[in-house]
Amino acid sequence: MKRKRIQFYLYITIALIIIVFSCQKINNDTIQSKNTKEEVEKLIVIADRFYDIKKFDSAFYYYNKVKFICNPKTDPENFVSTLNRMADIQQSQGDYSGSESTVTEAIPYLNHIKNPKHAWNTYVILGINYIKTYDYENALFYYNKALALKTTEWRKSAAKNNIAFVLIQQKKYHEALKIFLPLLNNDGVKKFPEDYARALDNIGYCYFSIGDPKALSYLKNALELRIKANDDAGLGRSYYNLANYYQKNNTAMAISYMKLSYEKYSRINSVEDRLATLQMLIENSEDKQSKKYALQYIKINDSNTQIRQKTKNNFAKIKYDFKKEKDENLKLKTSKTENELQLERQKNRNIVSYIIILFSLCLILVLYFYLTSRSNKEKIEATYQSETRISKKLHDELANDIYHTMAFAENKNLSITENKEQLLNHLDAIYSRTRDISKENSPIITSEKYLFYLKEMISGFDTSNINLLINGLDSISWDKIDRNKKIAVYRVLQELLVNMKKHSNATLVGITFKRADRNIIINYTDNGKGINTNNMTFKNGLNNAENRILAIKGEINIDAKPDKGFKVSFKFPI
Repeated sequence: MKRKRIQFYLYITIALIIIVFSCQKINNDTIQSKNTKEEVEKLIVIADRFYDIKKFDSAFYYYNKVKFICNPKTDPENFVSTLNRMADIQQSQGDYSGSESTVTEAIPYLNHIKNPKHAWNTYVILGINYIKTYDYENALFYYNKALALKTTEWRKSAAKNNIAFVLIQQKKYHEALKIFLPLLNNDGVKKFPEDYARALDNIGYCYFSIGDPKALSYLKNALELRIKANDDAGLGRSYYNLANYYQKNNTAMAISYMKLSYEKYSRINSVEDRLATLQMLIENSEDKQSKKYALQYIKINDSNTQIRQKTKNNFAKIKYDFKKEKDENLKLKTSKTENELQLERQKNRNIVSYIIILFSLCLILVLYFYLTSRSNKEKIEATYQSETRISKKLHDELANDIYHTMAFAENKNLSITENKEQLLNHLDAIYSRTRDISKENSPIITSEKYLFYLKEMISGFDTSNINLLINGLDSISWDKIDRNKKIAVYRVLQELLVNMKKHSNATLVGITFKRADRNIIINYTDNGKGINTNNMTFKNGLNNAENRILAIKGEINIDAKPDKGFKVSFKFPI
């Protein structure tokens, strides 16, 4: 209850900040340059031409120009379709987070367009981004929104296919079959050989996954159609699925299909699929060949990582350069009298003052409920340290940010667009800090789902740059462990992982769980740069961890040396 109240008042603060941001954006909109629809369509033609010949950098540049001069209120279709193309380009180059950020800008304007295909494209792009980032629940959400639109039969069939594909990723093969099988009789699928072959191949894969012998006939029928259509991408998938089918019973044939799949994916330069096929070849080949494929895998993966990063940087630079150029042009065109400037300054000072007052009130309310609603059962030292950390963050981080923001508003000319943008950035930083504090101190589920949420928290730190290894977690009978001890384990591991991510630059983290007699022993280690025990941030975090373990009658040992990694071992009685 205590944390819910804290979050409630934090959310009030966030909502107020968003309202202020909205007001600022409306003011910015009024000074944007007005270009005719003819200018927009001319630029779209140029961008489309580059897109069709796969010169994506140039296409992205011109689509970005369209985005800035197109008025979404008077011309929502061009605005949304342009954002969809930009997001599609970013997605094709592996920039899934950038693609999601771009296409999300289109969502507020979907209700203002007549042609539902644009909304369909928006939802499908979002769905693909979520599949690529393994967020299957959100992928299903947006694919179902695409299916609910009043569109062509082909688009509805494509949406159903996408939904069934997500179910495959979730290993819900029977549910996927209920969608795939009717698609074979759908006119929207039957008249397109590639779509029909895709449905056959997916059905075959589902049957294979549930051990149904009908799988092979569907996989082979799909292969025949794709050979006739000369569909390299489809052939790559067919060969890959057939390799899976023969992997256990006929290794030679499986390897043959793997090589064919790799050849097709190489022809269309599908890097992710090439890596998946190489992974299968590594696992099924003899030592010498396996080493050869492994070296090839590393080379392609490293090259792909570099290319993706350069591409992301390039897209970001295009957006930044154009915005900078636009802001400079606006400066040259903006001319106001001294009285108007003074009114504008006063208006912005008032806005900052209102924010400061609201923040102060909310902070007082948060601290009041935080200090007065403690539970007797949770009056242990670990909880006290956690609450103290919240208070310190609110005071040291938010209060300082508010003070600097107020000083900036009083000393800078806020009629200048660049200063306005900087003010908004300060406010956005305050918003982000508030949200992070709320999220970090959310309640912990200690019921039978505790293990699920503990795994989810730990896996959140497993990224492309950090390899996180967990051993023995499932061997512990968590339902037999006291609630306060489960909370302590959760918070201590969270503290260690947060510190690792922020400060240690570790690339490998290991966490082991084991039971010895009537004790639970947990060992944490990483290969980061270690810590300096004089660093107050780390010192506070380690004190919190120690207090939590001591509060549950446990023991903790910390091995922290600069440049020699970081190790923590703690145990507590069951």
